[in-house]
Amino acid sequence: MQPLQQPTVSAPAPAAVERPAHRDPNVLRWLGGYTSSAIGDNVYYLALSWAAVQAGTPAQAGLVTAVGAVPRALLMLGGGVVADRYGPRRVVLSSTAVRCLLVLTAAVLLLATGPGLWTLGAVAVLFGIVDAVFMPAAGALPTRITGRGQLARVQGMRGLAVRLANVLGAPLGGLGVALGGTAGAFGLATLLIGVSLPLLATVRAGQSPPDDTKARGGALSELRDGLRHVLRDPVLRPLVLFSLFADLGFVGPMNIGLTLLAAERGWGSAGMGLVVAGFGVGAGAASLLLAWRGRVPCAGRVMAVTSLASAGAIGALARVPSVAGACTVALLVGLLAGLAGALTGALLQTRAGSAYVGRVTSVSTLIGFGVAPLTFPLVGWAAGVWGTGPVFTAGAALCALSGAVALAAGPLRRAELPR
Repeated sequence: MQPLQQPTVSAPAPAAVERPAHRDPNVLRWLGGYTSSAIGDNVYYLALSWAAVQAGTPAQAGLVTAVGAVPRALLMLGGGVVADRYGPRRVVLSSTAVRCLLVLTAAVLLLATGPGLWTLGAVAVLFGIVDAVFMPAAGALPTRITGRGQLARVQGMRGLAVRLANVLGAPLGGLGVALGGTAGAFGLATLLIGVSLPLLATVRAGQSPPDDTKARGGALSELRDGLRHVLRDPVLRPLVLFSLFADLGFVGPMNIGLTLLAAERGWGSAGMGLVVAGFGVGAGAASLLLAWRGRVPCAGRVMAVTSLASAGAIGALARVPSVAGACTVALLVGLLAGLAGALTGALLQTRAGSAYVGRVTSVSTLIGFGVAPLTFPLVGWAAGVWGTGPVFTAGAALCALSGAVALAAGPLRRAELPR
C-alpha cells in the first residue's frame, strides 16, 4: 500500500482558456495517461515482489523490492531540478518511455532465463533512478495543463486515479502471473505504462518562465535556489514541516502497524483487507469531494483541523476490538487524512513559484516516498517491544503536531486556494 501524501507567488498560465478541469479534454487525457501509468506501476511492483519470492528467500525478496527505494530517495531532489529545467511534460514523456523499456526488458529476460535476484535487483535500482526523475515531473505537470483555480479539483481527480490503481493493480498483476507467469505480469505492466505514452503525448502544456538560476552555477545552484525558495516562503516553510510530521505519523502505523494490528487481534488477511478497503473508500470519498467541489474555502484551516481529527482517528484504531469497528474508523482516517493530503498538494502547487514547481514537488515527494517509509523498521521494532497501541498513539501524536504547526503558522493558517 502506498503511503499518502499547500500555497501565492504567481503560477504558470494554462495553455488554453481555463475551464472546469473535469470538463477539459486536455486534463482528461492527462488523467487517462496518469491512471494507466499508475495501474502499470502497481502491476510492476507486484510482479517484482512475486518474481523475487520465486527466486530467493523472503528476506532476499524484501531486499530486492526495497533496493529501488534507495536511488529514488537519494536522487529525488535532483529530479525536481530536471523537471524545472526541461519542463515537466518533456520529462514525464521521456521517463515514462524509459520505465516502459525497463519493464519490457525485465519481461524478456525472465522469459528467456527465468527469475534471478541480481537481474531483478538491477531492474529495481534502474526503475528507482528513473522514478526519481519521473515523480517530481508527474507531480508538477498539472500546474502546466490547467488554471490555478482548478488545481484543487485536479488533486482530487489524481487521488481518485491513485485509488483506482490500488484497487485494480493487484488483481491485474495476479491475472498476469496466472496467465503468463512473472514474465506475463511484467509484460502487462509494460502494456499499461506504454498505453499512457500516446495519451500523455497529446496533452498540451504551458511553458514555465525562464529560471535565471541556470546561469549561476548549473544544477547544484538550481537545487540550492529551490531549497531557499521553500525555506524563505512563509507558507511553504511550515507547509513542508506539516507534511513531514503528518507523513511520519501516518505512513508507519497505517502500513506496517496495521498489518501487525491485524495479526495481534486475529483478524487474518481477510479482516486486514476489509480495514484497508475501508480506508480506501474514505480516501476515495475525500478525493471525489475535492474533484466535485473544486475549491475548499479556508483551505489552510481545513487542512489543519482535518489533520488533528485524523490524529484522533489513528489513535482510536488500535483500540477498536472488532473488524467492523476498525473498518469504520479506517474509513474516517481515509476521509480526514485524504482531504488533508489533497489540500496539502493543492496549496503546494499554487504557492510554489512557477519556475520552482518541480523542486517544491520533489521536496514533498521525498518526504512521503523517501523519508517516511524509513520508519517501517522502527515501527516494527516498537510494536514488538511495546505492542501496537503505543505505536498508533505515537503516530497520532505526530499527526496532531502537524495540525498544531499549521494552526500556529499564521500565513499557512490563512492560506486560501485561488478561485
